[in-house]
Amino acid sequence: MAVKKVFWENPYLTEIEAKVKSVDNNVITLDQTIVFAFSGGQQSDSGTIGGVKIIESRKEGKEIFYTLEQNHNLKPNQNVMVEIDWEKRYKLMKLHFAAEIVLELVYQNYNYPEKIGANITEEKARVDFFWKGNISEIFPELMNKINNLIDSNLDITSTFEDEQTERRYWLIEGFAKVPCGGTHLKKTGEIGSISLKRKNLGGGKERIEIYLQP
Repeated sequence: MAVKKVFWENPYLTEIEAKVKSVDNNVITLDQTIVFAFSGGQQSDSGTIGGVKIIESRKEGKEIFYTLEQNHNLKPNQNVMVEIDWEKRYKLMKLHFAAEIVLELVYQNYNYPEKIGANITEEKARVDFFWKGNISEIFPELMNKINNLIDSNLDITSTFEDEQTERRYWLIEGFAKVPCGGTHLKKTGEIGSISLKRKNLGGGKERIEIYLQP
């Protein structure tokens, strides 16, 4: 039985009680979890299981394997508290969705350029494209459209396309429906103020970096 991924049902939950399913030295699995593991460019959450720091979260198929600090003393069938660093999670959620909006707006308004990379950390998000010229030339128009979406504080629906295969999507009515298995905000207004920065990667490759503003 794969781990129940409660971070999809409620990405705002910061702690949960879970049962340890398996222990292999310092790698464990749980029956349910709120700790997101790196996927789709979104960085893993930081947190603790039974008060022990999580060193790495690794997703394999439908299972998530957590590497803990050594000498954790956790045992199969033990009930434990699972806690995440909420400040980091919320930054990741905001930057992730800001990147999703940037990507979708670039697709819709600039003839669907090829995306060649993306990454979301708590410091910044980035989206890379094959692009002719200087991508910062579109920033004024892009920021106008981004701010309209944020200021409108639109509802974001996030659910399963296919629960069996764990394929998920997010939806903003009248804007886009996009496949994505990350943790998502409830409203676009939660993103707050952002800024964009251009980075030339050479060889016709351009990067848009996204930052949250205080």
